[in-house]
Amino acid sequence: MYAIIETGGKQIKVQEGQEIYVEKLDIEQGGTVTFDKVLFVGGENVKVGSPTVEGATVTAKVEKQGRAKKIIVFKYKAKKNYRKKQGHRQPYTKVVIEKINA
Repeated sequence: MYAIIETGGKQIKVQEGQEIYVEKLDIEQGGTVTFDKVLFVGGENVKVGSPTVEGATVTAKVEKQGRAKKIIVFKYKAKKNYRKKQGHRQPYTKVVIEKINA
């Protein structure tokens, strides 16, 4: 069984036991999060939401909070002596999918 959930403005296909990285959630490490925006539930009996499936939830455990590798944002304009270098580290939350309730 799998489901498609929406979190952080993104849609993610998940299965039980899967580890996923989502946009930072304000939940402590070891806590539980419930995703209620379930767009699709697949498996033996398929449920498609319009836009979400009524009563379907996905429960996950927060494994860790962290920040991704640094990326360099470099802005440059030719012949104008304009250069701007900036770094960015995106915060994330690593969760493990425990149960899909459909």
